[in-house]
Amino acid sequence: FGADLGAEKFLDIKCRLAGLAPDAVVVVATVRALKNHGGVAKADLNEENLEALEAGLPNLLQHVENITNVYNLPCVVAINAFPTDTKAELDLVEAKCRELGVNVALSEVWAKGGEGGLALADEVVALCESGDEAGRSVETFSFSYESDLSIAEKIEAIAKRVYRADGVVFEPAAQKEIAQLEALGFGDMPVCMAKTQYSFSDDATKLGAPRDFTVTVRQVKVSAGAGFIVALTGSIMTMPGLGKAPAAHKIDVLEDGTIVGLF
Repeated sequence: FGADLGAEKFLDIKCRLAGLAPDAVVVVATVRALKNHGGVAKADLNEENLEALEAGLPNLLQHVENITNVYNLPCVVAINAFPTDTKAELDLVEAKCRELGVNVALSEVWAKGGEGGLALADEVVALCESGDEAGRSVETFSFSYESDLSIAEKIEAIAKRVYRADGVVFEPAAQKEIAQLEALGFGDMPVCMAKTQYSFSDDATKLGAPRDFTVTVRQVKVSAGAGFIVALTGSIMTMPGLGKAPAAHKIDVLEDGTIVGLF
């Protein structure tokens, strides 16, 4: 899931309500995902494609910019290495990140265990102890919106600052729900956006770092116990469905107790 969802919710909701301020942020990236954002079909992601990889890099860099420029926190990119990644691809991602002054480390924990994470650990420790070269540290942490904004203004702030949308379209039902929630005294709550994880927009097909789009909010409701407002965009489901064939169909236990079919 993108940092525009997980990180945004953690920073704007969790940290606000719990009084937390992160020392550093790790943005995890893969060559495969960046090639997909560069136009490569999922079936072809195992093949080296430097052109598509470079075309997909703006997606990663926007995630990084959100952390460093919107939330003002030090950040390191962890390149989560896959066996199919080539050296040329890994080198390209690292070079492009360093060109923009972004800390980057190769994470090889899948293949090498703890030893493969030492380089990343060193980067994280350095950021936690002294911040980054631009002077960002826990003291500079800020939210993407303030609590005293209206519900609509909070949604617009997220859409414009984090997603880079031109604006937000509130459907009539959502407008009515916002008015009701504010009248009931829920207007000071933070906002939890329900949006596709595949794109910065509310359209899963708009990959990379799209521009010139609006976000449509069709429903707004309150999770009073959790303490936040939920804004539903596009056709997103708040409880994603699972596949038609459960993994359990492939799993069995042999007579000697050996479990098969897990991987």
